[in-house]
Amino acid sequence: MPDRFRESSLCLALLLSSTFNLFGAEPVGFNRDIRPILSQKCLACHGPDASQREADLRLDVAESALDSAIVAGQPEASELIARITSDDPDLRMPPGDSGHTLSTDEIALFRSWIAQGAPYESHWSFIPPDRATPPEVAADAVVHNPIDRFVIARLSQESLPPAGEASREALIRRVTLDLIGLPPTAAEVQDFCADESPTAWETVVDRLLKSPRFGEHWARYWLDAARYAD
Repeated sequence: MPDRFRESSLCLALLLSSTFNLFGAEPVGFNRDIRPILSQKCLACHGPDASQREADLRLDVAESALDSAIVAGQPEASELIARITSDDPDLRMPPGDSGHTLSTDEIALFRSWIAQGAPYESHWSFIPPDRATPPEVAADAVVHNPIDRFVIARLSQESLPPAGEASREALIRRVTLDLIGLPPTAAEVQDFCADESPTAWETVVDRLLKSPRFGEHWARYWLDAARYAD
């Protein structure tokens, strides 16, 4: 498998695999796990908009939340947990007329996060990335680059075997869908399968990166994050 595709595809697998570890050994992350819940279900009434804020409580700001709603390290002593688990409809949060409810998993995330000390984080864009140390893996593991180590270690943790090498048809379909959001044409598949040059993969990737569809496909995620549809 070409190294450039192997690196990008395994990175995607690693990111997806993190969503399966809500309550394992990995700590609950504020930005990854808690902030999205707050943004969707809580901040309309307990966020930055002072004109809509209830009880003078901001859950997006650590000082406000820890002053009145959260006791760091003690979920059962925290008013936040009392409210989101209350059986009294007049006390339960989010309120019934908000159109939002918290799932059992979301409540468990809040409990775990508070038990860990309720650590808040700055927005991810202001946090410098740290280079992770690749984990050790079995001696007979097939490792082509450092990302392989993370994926193999996680597969081993889940008692799953690595997948076999993909066919050229599967490779071009995956990378085309990933980069431009559309499947390859039949002619593009045939050309790639027939190209036996050592730069065949790089040629496909470069073509896709130069396509206007690449910019359109990836820009829509940022537009969604910026709530452009609103």
